[in-house]
Amino acid sequence: MLGAAVIRGVKFDDESIQSIMSLQESLHWAVGRGRSKVAIGIHDLDMVRPPFRYIASPRSRKFVPLDYPEEMTMDEILVKHPKGRDYAKIVRDFPLFPLILDKDDRVLSFPPIINGERTRVTIDTKNILLDTTGTDKRAVGVAVNIICTAMYEAGAKIESVRIDGVETPTLAPSERTVSVKECSRLIGIELTASTMAELLRKMRFGAEPVGYDKVKVQVPCYRADIMHDWDLFEDVAIAYGYDRIQDLMPKTFTVGKPHPVQINAALAREAFCGIGYLEVMPFTLTNEGVLYRNMQREEKQGVLHVMHPISIENTVVRTDLLPLLLEFLTLNKPRELPQRLFTVGDVVDSCLTYQQAAGVSTHPDADFSEAYAAADALLHELSIEYTVSESTDPAFIEGRRADIIVAGRKIGVFGEINPAVLNAFDLEHSVAAFEFDLRAVPGYPSL
Repeated sequence: MLGAAVIRGVKFDDESIQSIMSLQESLHWAVGRGRSKVAIGIHDLDMVRPPFRYIASPRSRKFVPLDYPEEMTMDEILVKHPKGRDYAKIVRDFPLFPLILDKDDRVLSFPPIINGERTRVTIDTKNILLDTTGTDKRAVGVAVNIICTAMYEAGAKIESVRIDGVETPTLAPSERTVSVKECSRLIGIELTASTMAELLRKMRFGAEPVGYDKVKVQVPCYRADIMHDWDLFEDVAIAYGYDRIQDLMPKTFTVGKPHPVQINAALAREAFCGIGYLEVMPFTLTNEGVLYRNMQREEKQGVLHVMHPISIENTVVRTDLLPLLLEFLTLNKPRELPQRLFTVGDVVDSCLTYQQAAGVSTHPDADFSEAYAAADALLHELSIEYTVSESTDPAFIEGRRADIIVAGRKIGVFGEINPAVLNAFDLEHSVAAFEFDLRAVPGYPSL
């Protein structure tokens, strides 16, 4: 997908340039999901000539990337340029690379990686060409609208661009008709259609009553966060004032007690902390590359895939915790050693949710003995009676790995991480690691 706009009459200084670049990077993160869904280019329009072409180019094409003095091929940019290294994973497997060119075949941008140096925006820039490229039509449009409306409020003039006969951007508001009764029920205040419309207008929506129970709302194009009627109800509550909403006691009174799952998790956390490990909380969503390819493991049969993933990094629900801890170690490479991390949480296998615990320790001397000692201490504290047997888990070094056996069934593994796995996660030091199923704790429902 491609979106674009021309923005004329801009007045830049060092502060305002920094501001627009910060907005661009914020949109890359919030809307573009790290540029995997949307990438945004901002160019000095006066340095190039329309019409512009969006093409699939040979990887050997050369141009001068932003912040570099000499020409580089696009393959070289992915290796040598900081932005290329950061975002190479998005495009490096493609036979051809995306490229935006002007009438004279000059490069504007290599999306989603880097712009060309030729179209750098400076304090002398008066007119801008905005381009957004991506895989999600709505996200591309949202990015264009937010930047255009921000620049318009700063005094610039917005002009449309025609892409294959279709004009962009479309800055018209979207319309919703929402229920006053539903809003009143959710917020806990009595509203009329007129009162609700007035509160929405305070929040910069267009709003008019439609009969007794409905309000027609015009949502500004830059409000990308309005995805459900309840998002509008939240703005009604903000305009009304949270402090004015009366606190009420529940109509029923009950006494709660901790769930057995949470009791076991709390015991595991306490035991981990007792042996000097620090807790981290990985995301529930991950991808097959992290869970299986990096770990040298075969993909499990019962993996729960996300139907419409927001990015290539979040395509499946985690089935194991250990790979995510190794990801944390990658992020922590600049930190001092040793590092000892653990996590306790849900995993999903064949639509069955249960709890695992996992721990990693990295430093130059991390080895099988350390993994064995840490796992033994944890299992002892949790009153799990176990035996060990030789493991074949490819994530660990042969001869330095063992399975944890409870009642004749494998419930975990420990050992020293395979060098191939360390390379896949770009780790430089040995890692002693272990993971096990918390359903093995006595008193928990049987396996």
